[in-house]
Amino acid sequence: MRYENVLPAVFIDRPNRFIARVELGGVVETVHVKNTGRCRELLVPGAPVWVQRSENPARRTLYDLITVKKGDLLINIDSAAPNAVFGEYLAAGRLFPSPTLIRPETPFGGSRLDFYAEAQNTRAFCEVKGVTLEENGVAMFPDAPTLRGVKHLRELIRCAEAGFSAWAVFIIAMRRAKYFTPNRATHPEFADALSEAAAKGVNLLALLCDVEPDGITAAEQVEIRL
Repeated sequence: MRYENVLPAVFIDRPNRFIARVELGGVVETVHVKNTGRCRELLVPGAPVWVQRSENPARRTLYDLITVKKGDLLINIDSAAPNAVFGEYLAAGRLFPSPTLIRPETPFGGSRLDFYAEAQNTRAFCEVKGVTLEENGVAMFPDAPTLRGVKHLRELIRCAEAGFSAWAVFIIAMRRAKYFTPNRATHPEFADALSEAAAKGVNLLALLCDVEPDGITAAEQVEIRL
């Protein structure tokens, strides 16, 4: 996926989870943060960031913060990007050859899962999670407890039990990681649920991404360690 109207800036601080202050062209601007996660290791004073100017002049903030540089690594923190990236991945036939149907936000049980897809004899439900946390070359999810994430894994188990192809997909919004693992220290229940899901037939997929200041695209798979 690509963004338009992207400009470089410097991160100053984050008064709350919805907004940040950046220096843009010598002016301090208040911008919308398109990620309500903690991102504490990313959004540090002085970090290079990139913002997208909105086309809506009525907005309270005219910019969205979408990309941050951590060391020499670009990381996309737009929480809407993982679904867009995986949607492109599906449409290109990179998960299932020649898909005949791709439907986002499809109900199953008590949840709305991110994608339902059909291809030849395959009927699949996919739930997508964006990964921005990296420590010592290891990508991890979540960066904060996620009861919603646990619920989705339970729903995927029920999908598999009902005969669907079920997928938990982790879009690692950066180019480098040795492997992906659930962040047990932050949310052991999610880590346990992911192991249970894998044992009960849910497929796990973790994808690295090529990230630029104004774009993000799925690259190759990376190892998952439970």
